Amino acid sequence: MQVHTAQLAGGENNADRVFVTENAVIVLDGATAFEPVDVDPGTYAETLGASIADQLDAAPDTNLTQAVAEAIQNAAANLHLRGDASPSSTVSILRVRREAVDLYALGDSPIYYGSGRAVHRLIDDRLAVLPLIERARYVQALRSGAGYSGNHRNLLKRLQRAQGALRNKPEGYWIAETDPGAAAQALTAAVAADQIDWAVLATDGAADLIDHHGSPEWSAVAQRDSDGLMGLLCQIHEWEGVVDPEGRLLPRAKPHDDKTLAVVQGFCPPA
Repeated sequence: MQVHTAQLAGGENNADRVFVTENAVIVLDGATAFEPVDVDPGTYAETLGASIADQLDAAPDTNLTQAVAEAIQNAAANLHLRGDASPSSTVSILRVRREAVDLYALGDSPIYYGSGRAVHRLIDDRLAVLPLIERARYVQALRSGAGYSGNHRNLLKRLQRAQGALRNKPEGYWIAETDPGAAAQALTAAVAADQIDWAVLATDGAADLIDHHGSPEWSAVAQRDSDGLMGLLCQIHEWEGVVDPEGRLLPRAKPHDDKTLAVVQGFCPPA
């Protein structure tokens, strides 16, 4: 298994994290907090991801749901988190076994994968499809040219409150926070080893821009090394700042989000 990664912070601090074990890749996106939380989202993602990686290093075939549940519990305890003021993070995992490749997605960090130019996607879009009026209002404001004003930030605060009321609930969406039970609500897939020869794990700050442009194709992204991936991230970061600085063409919460890409090539089962 060959892994190439690239990361580009959207601002001063990067809340994305990548961990690579002998047979797995773990990508996390600490959610930006527009209201105070107990711990920086990047610190939470770091703690959570390190716990998952440690478990997969110790037992490569461990159940992924159990590993994530234990990591959520450990992070909450070690960081002294409270459920009403805790940061949250997506968790996406690709794990190579002898007969199959396991995919796990909790939250909206997608996994693209395939063979040749055939592309498949595993994405948890349960947050995105919630019919929240607060999201519609901030999108409409950006499209109208209001830009990233103080009113925009107030709209995002109201949106996060509305999302918080639905976090880790059956009628809402699921994400890593303080409830270990959320781990069992992830979307999963097992792909036969002969049906996959590449994969790309991404955070939404990168994936949304690549999907918006429709170029390059994900099968082409999967052929890039770390330098090529960084070049791509710089290109889309520049597009945000030069072509769409006010979010009119692609409404988004921030002018620049953190961006992460992890490419997996050369799938070989562990010995």
